[in-house]
Amino acid sequence: MKLGTLEKYNNIVIQMHDNPDADAMGSGYALYVYFKSKGKNVRLIYGGSKKISKSNILLMIKEMDIPVEYVEKLEKPELLITVDCQYGEGNVQYFEAENIAMVDHHNTGRMSGEMAEIRNHIASCSTICFDMLMAEGFDINGNTSVATALYYGLFMDSNELSEISHPLEYDMIDFLQTDKALVNRLTHSNFTLEEMETAGIAMIRYSYDKNKRLSVIKSKPCDPNILGLVGDLVLQVDSIDVCVIFNESPEGYKLSVRSCVPDVAANDMAEFLTEGIGNGGGHIHKAGGFINKNKYIRVYGDMGIESYVFGRLEKYYDSYDVVYARDGIKNITGFELYRKKPYTYGYVKTTDLFHEGTQCKVRTYKGDVYVKASDKTYLIIGYYGEVHCLDREDLEKQYLLKNEKFQGSFEYAPSVRSLIDDMVYELIPYARQCVYREEVRILAKHLENPTKVFSERNEEQYMYGNSDDYICCSYNDRHDIYLVKKEVFEEAYSKM
Repeated sequence: MKLGTLEKYNNIVIQMHDNPDADAMGSGYALYVYFKSKGKNVRLIYGGSKKISKSNILLMIKEMDIPVEYVEKLEKPELLITVDCQYGEGNVQYFEAENIAMVDHHNTGRMSGEMAEIRNHIASCSTICFDMLMAEGFDINGNTSVATALYYGLFMDSNELSEISHPLEYDMIDFLQTDKALVNRLTHSNFTLEEMETAGIAMIRYSYDKNKRLSVIKSKPCDPNILGLVGDLVLQVDSIDVCVIFNESPEGYKLSVRSCVPDVAANDMAEFLTEGIGNGGGHIHKAGGFINKNKYIRVYGDMGIESYVFGRLEKYYDSYDVVYARDGIKNITGFELYRKKPYTYGYVKTTDLFHEGTQCKVRTYKGDVYVKASDKTYLIIGYYGEVHCLDREDLEKQYLLKNEKFQGSFEYAPSVRSLIDDMVYELIPYARQCVYREEVRILAKHLENPTKVFSERNEEQYMYGNSDDYICCSYNDRHDIYLVKKEVFEEAYSKM
């Protein structure tokens, strides 16, 4: 759905969920300002049983002069847009409207369409609104309150940015020019005395697994950021390495995951806990997730959520093998010889973009890569638009370099940012073609179990593969171990 397609309506009401949070307010306000700039008759509303009382939201409304209205009755508008929620859900007061549009990031089973923009892999609705406004050429930074509202929406819904994972979210953070002083004030007006008590009670009522050094905590209903606060505090206990804290809402269960050990990535655990019934993601140390209550009931019936969490965590710890590249692959039973098919990759010489020695941050769908520009340092654009770094010698060993321009289309086009002057360049316009040399051979086999591989270069972060994926190593170097997703492997490799 594009915002421009909604400009045919003149009487527009933007509705947030009941008792709106920062993400709903930031999203709703941004769309309000956009449609107001188009000369529309627009209102920003919410309903429900009570008016806003949280101090940070009240401060947000006051300082940004947000024209929000609490309504109990609504004359049928020409267009009703729900933000950070979906029409007909239990946390959205029902109002009739001639036409309904929705912008949301929660997983309720609905899909995006002509009148809906629903992306459940994004941490906040504010990020979706940011992307939609950018697509319309709207000058977000021309209104500091809008920029700050969108940033604060993402900030709060991602537990102070600790649970973001999509490159669009990082782009949004880099782009927005916010009122930093106001964000600081909002951050320090976030919790009430009652919520402080909720956090204290949650920490007292913990469960603990001594062997796994794991703590699991169920909290009373509260602001999702309380969960992250409790998780951060619990992880400071000397005998706890991993913490999962969760609570219940009318729509489902919000989870926050914390880890300080390399063999348990918080984002992997969050994804495992929500697999098939919600969504999860974030960083290796901090992550979050949401379990949709309707999906949970369909799959697990009347099983208590605590029983589910404990049982699922038990399966998680039993579900994977660990491989350290430093140990090498000593037994090649089951491995077969493969070579790469002649797929065309892209390569970029870093000094074609920046001066020698410039510190750069490469942004891709698979995450951020930090490099220093050098005549010997090159970037390879992979199958999904992910980027990895190679020196000139390794590049020429593995690839045949061509001078033709590289043409690639990806969900997220990789870009590179100079950390000196903050200039951003897309990589594809600078990329040339390269193909894998036929003489480069690898050994590979199907994984027997989900596996975590720690490379020799980085033993702080692992690669993760499911049982359908492949574990590979260089034919000439049994310590050069890596994982390849099944769909990529079958497309990119052929058996010799």
